[in-house]
Amino acid sequence: MTIITERTVLLTGASRGIGTFIARALAKEKATIVGISRSQDKLEQVSAEVRALGGRWIGIPYDISRLEGLPLLVQQITQTAGSIDILINNAGVELYGKFQDYSTNDLQLVLTINLLSAMELCRLVLPTMLRQKRGHIVNVASLAGKKGVPYDSIYSASKAGLLMWGDSLRQELACTGVKVSTICPGYVSQCGMLADTGVPAPILAGTSTPSDVSNAVIRAIKQNQVEVIVNQDVMTVGTTKLLIAMCQLFPLIGDAVYRWIGVPKLNQIRAENQMHAARKLSKKDQKLLQQLSEEYCEQESIFDDLRSGRRSSQHC
Repeated sequence: MTIITERTVLLTGASRGIGTFIARALAKEKATIVGISRSQDKLEQVSAEVRALGGRWIGIPYDISRLEGLPLLVQQITQTAGSIDILINNAGVELYGKFQDYSTNDLQLVLTINLLSAMELCRLVLPTMLRQKRGHIVNVASLAGKKGVPYDSIYSASKAGLLMWGDSLRQELACTGVKVSTICPGYVSQCGMLADTGVPAPILAGTSTPSDVSNAVIRAIKQNQVEVIVNQDVMTVGTTKLLIAMCQLFPLIGDAVYRWIGVPKLNQIRAENQMHAARKLSKKDQKLLQQLSEEYCEQESIFDDLRSGRRSSQHC
């Protein structure tokens, strides 16, 4: 059993969606929560809720897709809050579309935020956990990582990677005192892409709530559960497990079931809705995006210069 009370928890994707529900659930356990998100304003909103529930909150605005800055981020956290006892890799991004229509930037964005940032944060906090002989890594994956989802292939790949990496890591860390749990929600109502695109989940697939997911995270930590599938109810969870097993044994039958319940068609609609929303960007928004892109490229150039300078000094 992993104790949450008075432990320091690093939570990514903390300012919106499922992340806010996880933050509230941790606050009820009287944890110290270090919330990471790009939005300072939204972090401050969560801060008030967490403190009202009895938790301690430290919000740090940071874009975790900037992998090169994560060592400094972890250093800042440990100096402010002490060693990290629990890492919850919750941040995620999902882009629907036909695979051939994705850009290289789309591939890098989804894989970096959903998978590489989680791996890098874990790599950075793990040595301290091993020295302390205690700690817990929680990866919020998805059922899309169990069975690939059409028109959502990059997301499916990133979550499958998260699942398999967590599985491998758990075996490496056996008998070290550091535990690894993976949470696999299906369709989640009220927030995320299901809400953002306005397209309902397939009727027979079942939906869970953000509270269901946050409760599953707390249970997984307290009870050291290896993997938790989150769906509408116990019966739906059981049916989902059977379907996943069948997909492993008979992949084409699994594909046919997905077509029957409408997964490809509904995701195609989500992809079209997402594309139309992107096209509605005003000229002002497009100009802002261009400016941000140029600033990003300029920062990357500075990092390259610094790296080159460091390499040159090493050769001198």
